[in-house]
Amino acid sequence: MTNFSFGRKPDEAGALGQSEPFAARIAAIVAPVSIPPPPMLRAAVSKAQDFIRDQVLMQIEPAVAVRMTTEQLIARTEELVAEIANQRRVLLNEHEQRVLAHEIVDDMVALGPLEPLLNDDTVADILVNGPQKIFVERRGKLELTKLRFRNDAHVLHVAQRIASSIGRRVDESSPMLDARLADGSRVNAIIPPLSLKGPCISIRKFSRKVIDFSQFIKLGSISPHLARVLEIAARCRLNLIISGGTGSGKTTLLNALSGLIDHSERIITIEDAAELQLQQPHVVQLETRPSNIEGHGNINQRDLVRNALRMRPDRIIIGEVRGSEAFDMLQAMNTGHNGSMSTIHANAARDALARIENMVLMANAGLPVRAIRGQITSAIDLIIHSERMRDGVRRGDGGDGGRWT
Repeated sequence: MTNFSFGRKPDEAGALGQSEPFAARIAAIVAPVSIPPPPMLRAAVSKAQDFIRDQVLMQIEPAVAVRMTTEQLIARTEELVAEIANQRRVLLNEHEQRVLAHEIVDDMVALGPLEPLLNDDTVADILVNGPQKIFVERRGKLELTKLRFRNDAHVLHVAQRIASSIGRRVDESSPMLDARLADGSRVNAIIPPLSLKGPCISIRKFSRKVIDFSQFIKLGSISPHLARVLEIAARCRLNLIISGGTGSGKTTLLNALSGLIDHSERIITIEDAAELQLQQPHVVQLETRPSNIEGHGNINQRDLVRNALRMRPDRIIIGEVRGSEAFDMLQAMNTGHNGSMSTIHANAARDALARIENMVLMANAGLPVRAIRGQITSAIDLIIHSERMRDGVRRGDGGDGGRWT
């Protein structure tokens, strides 16, 4: 019997059949191969989803939507997505329709693609660099996500929603925004023409649970002996300054130290954006206010520090000192408000002293340097330096340069 093989000579086919079993050759032919969809198909699917999104938004009455719960709104949106997809013969499976419905609801009542990241407790920072690049920080490391905005207008819409929620605005006349979300997360937004890569949003999230010194020890960020020293310093009403770079854990450490304050003391906190999570019953939180559209009504930290001195505080906690309020902070520490705390950006503990000196000069240019250094010496009892290492773990240096570990 003659052995026929398409495209091969009989002897080559026979040799191939002897070296490789027939079943193996068939399995190799019919095995599924994962082929990514071509760009044209992805573009068509994206265009179809955008069309469905626009149709759904046109059919939902805002007056009715505001009276619905989130679950009811999601259910109604899923129904509309399925109806429009069937009418227009758009090929979307049930999972894709559900995902699209949730995205539409997030755009209407939340922060769009950022909403799942805000609900993820493992995410510490959310960094939006234009519509196509959304980075997050997990365990001290940055990573690029698969989430995307549709375009620059979509990013701008989310930034404007954040601004409007606190009575602010972000547009070409006011292209920068500092704000905070309802959960306390700090938000910064900057838009064109200042940003050349489209609107950029930076969100610093804070843990919903306060980390105490026992957890610091378990994480390897601090030794048991130093933890005991810091506990004594907080309870003995020493004036403390926590220095470090951005994301080095200054606010987290300040929260842990403030948790050791006696519940009978009256505490006044002063911040640009309220981030501290104090557990004491007698806490008054003060927050700065930027200028309005006309350029009036600005209340800075220095104004709040002066006002706090008239509120009979036992301790004054300033979230971060970055300007002329450093002079009033030293004045408060030197006028009987022992146990006050604050944070400052600095490369090392010694650099923190130099920065405080420079900031005091910003407030009183004619004050002699010797007088400033005398104020710093009598006001500050201990400087704690925190640092984020390359592996993402937060550690630090003490005033004498000793490593926490």
